[in-house]
Order: sequence, then structure tokens, then C-alpha cells
Amino acid sequence: MCQLFIKADPELWRSKLRSARLRGFSTSVRLETIYWRLLQEIAARDGLSVNEILARLYDELLETQGEVENFASFLRVCCARYLMLQRDGDIPADPAQPIAALDAPAILAREKARLGGADGWTQPEAPPPYFSAGPGSPRVRPG
Repeated sequence: MCQLFIKADPELWRSKLRSARLRGFSTSVRLETIYWRLLQEIAARDGLSVNEILARLYDELLETQGEVENFASFLRVCCARYLMLQRDGDIPADPAQPIAALDAPAILAREKARLGGADGWTQPEAPPPYFSAGPGSPRVRPG
């Protein structure tokens, strides 16, 4: 299993620093190559450059949340969600289909229902069913 990951092109996890202009200020963002490639794909779907999608995401995050604590982490999560939403059929695999044309509220509602938990996002703290966790015992697979 691990060979699938460790024998991948090391360039994919190399960090790259890119300059961007966010809210009129020049800044830089450091992400691994694979995330830059995904951001390029996401941006291209709506006819944007990577810098344009960065500025849009930053602006909308700031407007919605009131602050931007860790923009690089937010971008990584955006990329992971993009792939998850494609896997689940909410974002078409066809790169010609713009993301801006999708029904975001419906997609978010389906995602929330899939993820479960009381608030729709948090999974309950419980060990997977194939683990046993008695008091003071380590989690082990049943024999």
C-alpha cells in the first residue's frame, strides 16, 4: 500500500513559494506542488489564473469569517474537498464545467449529510468497529 505513495514523484510534495496580491498587499504562499497543480485546475475551470483564485478565495474567506488565520491550510483543505466532491459526484470531473455554475447550497447540504455528526461536520469519537478498546487496553484488531 505505501509504495503507491512513497514511490510517487517527489516533486509532488516539494514546497513552492508563490507571490500573490491579496487585498492590495503583496504576500507569498508556500504549498506543496500537488496543491499548486490542483489550484491551477480549480482556477482554470472558471477561466481564472491561480493568483486570481487565491485573491477570490482570500476575499470571500475574509468577508465570511472576518479573518484569515492560516491561508495555506485553508487552501490545502479546499484542494482536498475539491477532490472529495469530485469523488462523490458533486463536482463533475469534466474540467469544462465551471465551478461557479454549480449549485453550491445543494452541494454543501449533501456534503453535510454525508459527513454526519451532530453539527454535520464532526464525527463522533468512537473507535472503528474492527477495533476493541477495553479499559486500559490498546486498540487491537480482533483475532
